[in-house]
Amino acid sequence: MDTSNPAAFVNAQSLPNFIGKKVRTVVQVNHSDGAIITGKSTDNSQITVKGLSSQVPVMNYVEVIGIAESNDSIRAEMFTDFGATFGRAGEHLVLNHPNFSFSQI
Repeated sequence: MDTSNPAAFVNAQSLPNFIGKKVRTVVQVNHSDGAIITGKSTDNSQITVKGLSSQVPVMNYVEVIGIAESNDSIRAEMFTDFGATFGRAGEHLVLNHPNFSFSQI
């Protein structure tokens, strides 16, 4: 794990505070065309994710790590597809992960 450039956990509301910086978030996919997805953030707002290497099925939950490009978009460096059953329980697992720090928000 690279600790030299940590990614801040964000949602759509906090994303504008991190433009140009490394971020991570979880979204539920609403639309996917392969390289770009739009998804619902944990605050029920929309985030666009660009630069994915493969298509993600609609309704799946995806964790994205990348660079915040604008108020509502992230350029993905890596992503993890958790499938359609991740949900709130999965968000709880991410937020309570040993490497998560509320100071990153």
